[in-house]
Amino acid sequence: MKSPEDFLERVTDRDSFIAFVEALAAERADAAEIERANPQAYMVDGAHNWKNGEIEGFLWAALRYFEPGPYHRPDSEPGWRMFAEFLWCGKIIE
Repeated sequence: MKSPEDFLERVTDRDSFIAFVEALAAERADAAEIERANPQAYMVDGAHNWKNGEIEGFLWAALRYFEPGPYHRPDSEPGWRMFAEFLWCGKIIE
């Protein structure tokens, strides 16, 4: 299984965005299975470096994409890559 990271850098259009989202969803499903099998090991962070396993945490974290930071200036115009990075933030930001 290719990781979402493998797809993120290549998002340029609808098809590459869909491939990224499919990889992200597959990884989350695998992480949830791993976490269910050993919940004590994943009390703080989730498997595969998932910071947010619940939808509300995921969406709040994804919104952080739009906050400028020292290493990130959010795009002002929507695009496939921006949508992918928005979802990526939901995974990695606490």
